Amino acid sequence: MAASELYTKYARVWIPDPEEVWKSAELLKDYKPGDKVLQLRLEEGKDLEYCLDPKTKELPPLRNPDILVGENDLTALSYLHEPAVLHNLKVRFIDSKLIYTYCGIVLVAINPYEQLPIYGEDIINAYSGQNMGDMDPHIFAVAEEAYKQMARDERNQSIIVSGESGAGKTVSAKYAMRYFATVSGSASEANVEEKVLASNPIMESIGNAKTTRNDNSSRFGKYIEIGFDKRYRIIGANMRTYLLEKSRVVFQAEEERNYHIFYQLCASAALPEFKTLRLGNADYFHYTKQGGSPVIDGVDDAKEMVNTRQACTLLGISDSYQMGIFRILAGILHLGNVEFASRDSDSCTIPPKHDPLTIFCDLMGVEYEEMAHWLCHRKLATATETYIKPISKLHAINARDALAKHIYANLFNWIVDHVNKALHSTIKQHSFIGVLDIYGFETFEINSFEQFCINYANEKLQQQFNMHVFKLEQEEYMKEQIPWTLIDFYDNQPCINLIEAKMGILDLLDEECKMPKGSDDTWAQKLYNTHLNKCALFEKPRLSNKAFIIKHFADKVEYQCEGFLEKNKDTVYEEQIKVLKSSKFKLLPELFQDEEKVLSPTSATPSGRVPLSRTAVKPAKARPGQTSKEHKKTVGHQFRNSLHLLMETLNATTPHYVRCIKPNDFKFPFTFDEKRAVQQLRACGVLETIRISAAGFPSRWTYQEFFSRYRVLMKQRDVLGDRKQTCKNVLEKLILDKDKYQFGKTKIFFRAGQVAYLEKIRADKLRAACIRIQKTIRGWLMRKKYMRMRKAAITIQRYVRGYQARCYAKFLRRTRAAITIQKFHRMYVVRKRYQCMRDATIALQALLRGYMARNKYQMMLREHKSIIIQKHVRGWLARVHYRRTLKAIVYLQCCYRRMMAKRELKKLKIEARSVERYKKLHIGLENKIMQLQRKIDEQNKEYKSLLEKLNSLEITYSTETERLRSDVERLRMSEEEAKNATNRVLSLQEEIAKLRKELQQTQSEKKTIEEWADKYKHETEQLVSELKDQNTLLKTEKEELNRRIHDQAKEITEAMEKKLVEETKQLELDLNDERLRYQNLLNEFSRLEERYDDLKDEMNLMASIPKPGHKRTDSTHSSNESEYTFSSEITEAEDLPLRMEEPSEKKAPLDMSLFLKLQKRVTELEQEKQSLQDELDRKEEQALRAKAKEEERPPIRGAELEYESLKRQELESENKKLKNELNELQKALTETRSPEVTAPGAPAYRVLLDQLTSVSEELEVRKEEVLILRSQLVSQKEAIQPKDTMTDSTILLEDVQKMKDKGEIAQAYIGLKETNRLLESQLQSQKKSHENELESLRGEIQSLKEENNRQQQLLAQNLQLPPEARIEASLQHEITRLTNENLDLMEQLEKQDKTVRKLKKQLKVFAKKIGELEVGQMENISPGQIIDEPIRPVNIPRKEKDFQGMLEYKKEDEQKLVKNLILELKPRGVAVNLIPGLPAYILFMCVRHADYLNDDQKVRSLLTSTINGIKKVLKKRGDDFETVSFWLSNTCRFLHCLKQYSGEEGFMKHNTPRQNEHCLTNFDLAEYRQVLSDLAIQIYQQLVRVLENILQPMIVSGMLEHETIQGVSGVKPTGLRKRTSSIADEGTYTLDSIIRQLNSFHSVMCQHGMDPELIKQVVKQMFYIIGAVTLNNLLLRKDMCSWSKGMQIRYNVSQLEEWLRDKNLMNSGAKETLEPLIQAAQLLQVKKKTDEDAEAICSMCNALTTAQIVKVLNLYTPVNEFEERVLVSFIRTIQLRLRDRKDSPQLLMDAKHIFPVTFPFNPSSLALETIQIPASLGLGFISRV
Repeated sequence: MAASELYTKYARVWIPDPEEVWKSAELLKDYKPGDKVLQLRLEEGKDLEYCLDPKTKELPPLRNPDILVGENDLTALSYLHEPAVLHNLKVRFIDSKLIYTYCGIVLVAINPYEQLPIYGEDIINAYSGQNMGDMDPHIFAVAEEAYKQMARDERNQSIIVSGESGAGKTVSAKYAMRYFATVSGSASEANVEEKVLASNPIMESIGNAKTTRNDNSSRFGKYIEIGFDKRYRIIGANMRTYLLEKSRVVFQAEEERNYHIFYQLCASAALPEFKTLRLGNADYFHYTKQGGSPVIDGVDDAKEMVNTRQACTLLGISDSYQMGIFRILAGILHLGNVEFASRDSDSCTIPPKHDPLTIFCDLMGVEYEEMAHWLCHRKLATATETYIKPISKLHAINARDALAKHIYANLFNWIVDHVNKALHSTIKQHSFIGVLDIYGFETFEINSFEQFCINYANEKLQQQFNMHVFKLEQEEYMKEQIPWTLIDFYDNQPCINLIEAKMGILDLLDEECKMPKGSDDTWAQKLYNTHLNKCALFEKPRLSNKAFIIKHFADKVEYQCEGFLEKNKDTVYEEQIKVLKSSKFKLLPELFQDEEKVLSPTSATPSGRVPLSRTAVKPAKARPGQTSKEHKKTVGHQFRNSLHLLMETLNATTPHYVRCIKPNDFKFPFTFDEKRAVQQLRACGVLETIRISAAGFPSRWTYQEFFSRYRVLMKQRDVLGDRKQTCKNVLEKLILDKDKYQFGKTKIFFRAGQVAYLEKIRADKLRAACIRIQKTIRGWLMRKKYMRMRKAAITIQRYVRGYQARCYAKFLRRTRAAITIQKFHRMYVVRKRYQCMRDATIALQALLRGYMARNKYQMMLREHKSIIIQKHVRGWLARVHYRRTLKAIVYLQCCYRRMMAKRELKKLKIEARSVERYKKLHIGLENKIMQLQRKIDEQNKEYKSLLEKLNSLEITYSTETERLRSDVERLRMSEEEAKNATNRVLSLQEEIAKLRKELQQTQSEKKTIEEWADKYKHETEQLVSELKDQNTLLKTEKEELNRRIHDQAKEITEAMEKKLVEETKQLELDLNDERLRYQNLLNEFSRLEERYDDLKDEMNLMASIPKPGHKRTDSTHSSNESEYTFSSEITEAEDLPLRMEEPSEKKAPLDMSLFLKLQKRVTELEQEKQSLQDELDRKEEQALRAKAKEEERPPIRGAELEYESLKRQELESENKKLKNELNELQKALTETRSPEVTAPGAPAYRVLLDQLTSVSEELEVRKEEVLILRSQLVSQKEAIQPKDTMTDSTILLEDVQKMKDKGEIAQAYIGLKETNRLLESQLQSQKKSHENELESLRGEIQSLKEENNRQQQLLAQNLQLPPEARIEASLQHEITRLTNENLDLMEQLEKQDKTVRKLKKQLKVFAKKIGELEVGQMENISPGQIIDEPIRPVNIPRKEKDFQGMLEYKKEDEQKLVKNLILELKPRGVAVNLIPGLPAYILFMCVRHADYLNDDQKVRSLLTSTINGIKKVLKKRGDDFETVSFWLSNTCRFLHCLKQYSGEEGFMKHNTPRQNEHCLTNFDLAEYRQVLSDLAIQIYQQLVRVLENILQPMIVSGMLEHETIQGVSGVKPTGLRKRTSSIADEGTYTLDSIIRQLNSFHSVMCQHGMDPELIKQVVKQMFYIIGAVTLNNLLLRKDMCSWSKGMQIRYNVSQLEEWLRDKNLMNSGAKETLEPLIQAAQLLQVKKKTDEDAEAICSMCNALTTAQIVKVLNLYTPVNEFEERVLVSFIRTIQLRLRDRKDSPQLLMDAKHIFPVTFPFNPSSLALETIQIPASLGLGFISRV
C-alpha cells in the first residue's frame, strides 16, 4: 500500500517534541512522493511545517484510530511504534485509571501511588479459572495463567517482576504470592500460605530501605519458589536472595535511610524487653542519622515492629531467637558509634572504657580488651613469621564498617535460612512457581559496583526475554503454517561477553583483586588496554581516567572505578571474626558457622550467603585444603555463579513477565511523566517486544472474527458457505499487495497498519451508509412536517365551517323553540279550563251517588234486622212444641214397662215355692263351684301377668305423662303469655286513649307557646345573628386548629410509619444477617467436620501401617456414631491414635502449629473420655445399689407382680365384654332407625343412654388401672437396668431368682412387654371405637334436639294461627318432612349401591383368588379324600386389615434399611416411578413404629443412622445435582413429617382426624428436628455449590460473549492475548444453554417433590449467581463495556424473565437479584454527556455502588467510530453527585454469597396408611402395621 494512500488530508500523525516526547498533529493536505515538508496542524490549533529528514525521508508515524486507543493489549494496535504505545498507556492510566496493560506476553504495571480496591478476595475469585485474554489485564491474570499452565502442562513456572526502584516490583510480587495462597490453599492445616505471606514483612524490614525514589525500596533481589503438591496446593516455599546492598548499613545518602529494622528497634526502645539493648533515638546512632530523614510519612515504625515480630512468631522463630536477632542489630548500631583517636599517621587507639564499645561487647558477649585491640590492629602472616601491625584511623574506621556489614550480611543469611526452614515442607514437592523480584536497570550520576552487578543481571534477563519472545513468535507462525522469515532482533550477547567472558570486566577485576598492590587505577588501565577501541560497547570518558562506559541494551552507563576492588574483595579481618566466634552469646557463633558450611561455586550468593535450592539438590562435599581457596571467592564471581544458577532455573521453567513502570519521580498519584515513562519502556524491553511484533504480522484475526467485523465491506454474492474462502476473496479485492497479509490455518495475519486501513475503508462505508440514512430520515421528517401543516390547515377550515354551521343551527333551534313555547302555552290555557269543568262535574256526581247509597244501606239494614227477629221467634215456638211431645212419649213408656214387670214378679213367686226346683239348683251349683275354682286360678295367673304388664305400662305411661305434662305446662305457659299479651293490648289501648287526651291538651298548649314564641322571635333572631358571627370566627379558628392538628397527626403518623417501616426492614435485615451468620457457621462446621474426617482417615491410615511390637486397638471405636444424639449431647469421635512415636532428629521437622492443634484436640478428647468413664462408673454404682435393695425385698415384689398379672387378666376379660356390648349396641342402633324408637323419650333411647354412661364410667376406671399398671411396669424396668435411658428395662418377677439363665429372663421380659403392648393397643382401639360411637350418638342427640325444638316452634306458631291456616301449615310441614326423608333415603340408597358394587368387585377378586388356591390345594389332595368330604358351598367373609401407617423392622435390619433406602438408592428411578418423598415417608413410618413401641434406643439409632447415611451419600455423590436435590427434598419432607405428626397444635391445623391419630405419642423429637433443619441447610448450601459449579462455565459465555442478536456488536481487533470469541462454536455456551440448564434444574426439583417455596429460593440463588458473575465479568472486561453489549445483556435478561413467567416464579425474588445487571446494561445504553444525563444516571442506578458506576463509565469503549467516549469531566460530575451515597466501596459483587434459606412448614395430605412399599426398593424385610 503506497504512503500516499495513508498520508492524506485529515490523517493524524505523531511528531517528536522535547517536552511531551511525542505530539499529535493533523495533515492539512495530502502527501505526495517527493514532498520535503508536511503541512500540519497541532491539536491546540497551531499550524506547523514539518520538515522531513533529507537523508532517510522517513515520514512521521501515523496515529491509530480512536477506536483502538485504550486497548488492553498493545499488540492489538494497528500501528505499532513508540508514540502509539506511550499514548495508549497514558490514556488507560490517566483517563480510565487502569494501571495494567498487556504488551504481548508482558504485563506492564504502572505504579499509581495510591491504594486501589482491585486486590480483594472478590477480584481473586473473579480471575480464578479465567483465560488470560478474557479479563482485563491484572497481576492476578498473570498469576492465574502461571498456575493453570503448571497444572495443565506439568511444567514449572516463573514470574519475572522487574523495574526501577519505586516502580512497584515488590508489591506486584506480593500480590502474585497472595493470589497463589488464596486460590490453591494449603495441603495441610499448617497454614503454609499464611507463612509465605508472612515472610514479606520480615524480608522487608531487613532488606528494604527508604531511597530518594522509593520509601520501601528492596535493596536485594529475591527468587521465591512456591512449592505445590500433586493436587496443586501450596505445601511450602523456598527463597533465594541476590546481592544485598551491604554498604547501606554503614552509609546512606541524603534523604535516605538505613534498613527499616534499625528504625523499628529505635522506635520500640521504650519496651521493657528492649531495656537491655540500651537503644535510643535514631538520631543518636551514626549508622541511622547520616541520611537526615529518619521518619517516613504515614509509617509508624513501632507498629511495623509489632508486625515484624508477629511474622517471626508465625514462621517459628522463637522469642529467644528474636531477642538474639535484636541484640545483634543493636550491637551493630552501637558499633557504629565507636570512635578512634589517632596516635600518629599509621596508628590509632580507642578511648578507655568507651561506652559504645562497652555496650557492643556486652551485647555480643565478647571481651572488651580483645575487641578494642583488634579494631586498631591487624595480623600479617608471612611464610615464616606473623606480625601484628597497627592501622591508621581511616583503616580502622573502614575495618569497623566492614565488620558491621559482615555481621549484618550473615544475620540476613541466617534469617533467610530460618525462613526457608519454616517454609519447608516434608511433603514431596510436585511442582513450583517461582516469583523473581529483582532490581531493574539502574543509572545514576555516580554508578558503582552495585549498579554494575544490577545492570549485568538485567542484561542476562533481557537476553532470556528476547529469546522467549522470539521463540513464541516462531511457534505461532509454525502452528499457522505461515512461511517464517528470520526477524532481526537486538541480541545483547556481545555486552554479556564484555562483562563475563574470558578477559572480560569481571575476570580483570578478580585478577586485580589477587594482586598484592592492586588498585582501582591499575584495574581501569587494564580495562582501557584490553577493550578500548576493540569492543564497540566499551568506551572511555573524555575527562576521566577512573571511569568507563558500557553501552547496555537500555542506555549508556558511566561507572566510577573507585571502590570496585574493595567491594569485590569484601574484606573482613579474620581476627575480629575469631573474637566474635568466641562469644558467650550462642547465636553469634552460629552465624559464622553457617558461613563455613557450604561454599561451593554454584551455590554461593553474592554476599557470601548460601542460597537454598530445591531439596533434591545436595551440596558436594568439600575436599580438604579447598576451604581457604574457596573462602577467597570474590563477590563478582559469586554473583556470576548465582546468576547462572538463576538463569538455568528460569530456562527450565515457563516464564511470565511483569514490567513495572514508575510514572513520575515525585510519587504523585495518577500523574504521568512521558519522558520518564519512555526511558523505562526502552529499558524494560517493552518496545523491543513491540518491534519484534511489528517486524512480522502483528495483527491477527480468526476468519469468523474477520467476517463478523468486515461483513459490511462484502456484497451478498461475495458471501460463501466457506468463511475462509470468503475472507480470501474479499481481502484480495481490498488489499492488492499480497505481502501485507498471510492466510494461516485458523487466522489471518496482517502487517502493521493494515487493520487501520481496513478500519478506514469500513468507516468510509459506514459513513456513506449513515449519510444515506440521514438523507432518507431528513426527507421523511420534512414530509412529516408538511403533512402536519396540511393536516393543521384542514383542521382549521373544518373548525371554521363547523362554527358557521353551528350558528345557523342555533338560529333554527331558537325559531323552533319559540313556536314550541307558544304551542304549549295555548295548550296549557285550554287544559286549565277543561280541568275546572271536569272537577266540578265529578264533585256533583259524587254527592248524588253518596246520597243514593246511604238510602239503600238504611233500607237493607232494616230488612236484615227484621229477618233476625223472625228467626229467633220461630225457633222458640218449635222448641216449645218439641219439649211437650217428648214429655208425653216418655210418660207412656214408663206406664207400659211397669205393667210388664208386675206380671213377671207373679211368675217368679210361684216357682220359688216348689222343692224340686231347689234340688236341681243344688246339683248345678256344685259343678259351677268347681268351674269357678278353676276360673279363679286362671284369673289369678292372668292377673299376675297383667299386673306385670301394667307395671311396665305404668312406667312408660308415667314417663310419657311426664313428657306430656311438661308439654302441657309449656302450653299453659304459652297460654298465660297469650293472656298476658291480650291484657297488655287492652292496657295499651287504654294508654292510647289517655295519650290522645294528652295530645289535645298539648295542642292547645302549643298554640299558647307559639304565640309566646312569636314575641321572642325577633329578639332571638338578633341574638342568633350575633352568635353566628361569633360562631363563624370560632369555626375558622377551629378549622385552623383542626388543620394544624391534622397536619401534625399526619406528620407524626407518617414519621411513625416511616420509622416502623425502617425498623421492620432493619429487623428483617438483622434476622437475615443472623440467619446467614448461622448458616455460614453451619457451612464452616460442615467444612471442619469434613476436614476432621479427612484427618481421622489420615491418622487411621498412619496408624494402620504395621510397626514392630504389640499394637492395641480401641474397642470403643465406632465409625457410624454421629455427633448428634437425642439428648443434644455431642458425642465426639474416639481418641485419635495420636500417641505415636516421636520423630527422630533425622526425620523432617515437625510443624509446630499443627502439633499444637492436634495436642489440644487430644487433651479435649481425653477429658471427654474421662468424663464419660466417670459417668459410667457412677451409673454402675447406682445399678448395684438398686440391685441390693431389690434383693432385700423379693416377696413383696413377687406379690405385687402376681397381683398385677391378675389385674391384667381381669382387664382383658373386661375389655372383651365391653367390646361385645358396644358391638350389640351398634347393631341395635343400625337396625332400629325409626324416630319413634330413637326419640329422646323412648325406652330404647333411655336404656342406651344408661348403658353408655355405665360403659364410659367403667372405661375411665379401667383406663386409670391400666395407667397405674403401666407406671408400675416402667418403674420396675428402671429399677433393674438403670444404665439404659428412658424406658429400656426388664421386670423382676418372683421366679426371676430361680431363673439363672439370662435367656429365660429376657424371654420373660419380652413376653411381659408384648402383653403390655397388646393391652395398650386394645385399650387404645376400644377407646377410639367408644369415642367414635359416643360422638355419633351425641350427634344424633343433637339432631333430635334440634328437630324437637323446630317442632315445638312450629306447634307454637300453629297455635297462634286461625284453624284454616293451621291446617295448611301442618300439611306444608308434613310435605317438607316427607321430602327430606325421601332425599335422605335416596342418598342412603346410592351409598348402598356404591358399597354393593365395590363389594361385588372385591368378591370377584377374592373368588378368583380362592379358586386359584382351591386348585392348588386340589392338586395336593388324594381322590379318596375328595369323595369323603361333603361338597357344600361355604361363604367365608374376609375382614379388611386396618393399617396404622407404621412400618415394622428388626433392629438388626437397620443397616440394611439405611443401605437400601439411602446409600444405594438411585434418585432417578424413585423420582420417575414412585411418589415424591417416598424415602422420607418410609423412614418416618419406621420412626412411628419405634415410637409406638416406646423404644427410645431404636428411635435414636434410626435417626442417627439416617442422618449419617444422608451425609455419607452426599459426601460420595455430592457433585451430582440430582442426588443433592433428591436428598434435600426428602430431608425437608422428613422434617415436615416430624412437625406434622409431632402433636403440637401449631402443626396440626391442616391435618385430617386420621392424620391426628398418627401423631407421635411417646417422644418429643424437637431436638432432632433442629438437627435435621441444620442438615437441610448444609444440603441446600451444597446444592448451591453444585449449581454454581455447573452454571459457572456457562454464564460469561452465554450472557456476555455470545451474540444472541446477531450482528448488533462488531468484533474489535485483539492482540496476542486472544479473548474468547463471541461467535457461537460447537463448544461454546449460549443463552439457550443456560435456559436449558435452568429447565433441567427446575424439572428435577419438581420431580423430586421439592417444596415450592424452597424451589423459589433455589431459583433466586441461581439468578443471583448469574447476575453477580455476569456483572463482575463486565466490570473486569473493557471490551464488554459498549452500547451494543448493553443491548445484548438486556435482551438476555428479558429471556430469563420470560423463563420466570413461564415457570410462575416471578414472585420468587429472582428478578430483583438481576437488578444490578439490568442497571449496568442501561448505564451502557443511556446518554452520557450533560448534567441532566448525570442526574438520570444517579437516580436510575440505585442498585449499583458508586465504585461500580464509575468503573463502568471508565471502561465504556466505543465499538464503532460513531460512538463517543465518556468524558473525564462527566465521570467527575457523577462522583460529585454520588459522594453522599453511603454504599460499599467493594467493586465486585460477592458471587459466593448464599442467601439464608428457610424451610416453611408444608404439611402433606397423603395418608400414611395408603403408602405402598414397592418391591424395587428391596425392603421386603419391613412390614406394614
